Amino acid sequence: MLIYMVRHGQTDWNAEGRLQGQKDIALNERGRSQATRNGRVLLEMIGDPSSYDFVASPLSRTRETMERLRTAMGLDPSAYRTDERLLELSFGDWEGHTLAEVHDFAPDRLLARDAQKWNFIPPGTDAESYEILSWRVGAWLKSLDRPTICVTHGGVIRSIFRLVADTTEEEAAKMNVPQDKILKVDLDKGSLGWH
Repeated sequence: MLIYMVRHGQTDWNAEGRLQGQKDIALNERGRSQATRNGRVLLEMIGDPSSYDFVASPLSRTRETMERLRTAMGLDPSAYRTDERLLELSFGDWEGHTLAEVHDFAPDRLLARDAQKWNFIPPGTDAESYEILSWRVGAWLKSLDRPTICVTHGGVIRSIFRLVADTTEEEAAKMNVPQDKILKVDLDKGSLGWH
């Protein structure tokens, strides 16, 4: 079972270092270019996409990335589905802030996050830890029944590393997740690699 995972293209909030979480922030021009490039590279990697399921997080930045990716592959841009389990981690009350801003109003909470990033839950009624996010992602993985191309978020991809490759909590929480590469996940072998 193969999964090709793409993080959405860059947004202005990404460029500014703002915690996006589940806020619906649009792609910027660089993000649109990244999405189109990833579509061309993906087509070269897989050849015929007809046997693949295409699924995206329901946020606009992931949907636009998917639509640009599919257009670059010569496919109907709208012929894909969305899945709520692929939504980004919720940063609760911290969404929209940079870590420097969070440090100004909650330095103690930021220290607590740094000490145990995987299990830390920010303030806010809908906030999640990476561990909680990984429960959603694990349920999504178990639901797959054919090769899949997925457009999602950095936190979801961090969860994939933890669930599939048994990456440590600390490594998974702190890893860089590029927006201009494709992650190939082989569930049968438990292997992952960036392309």
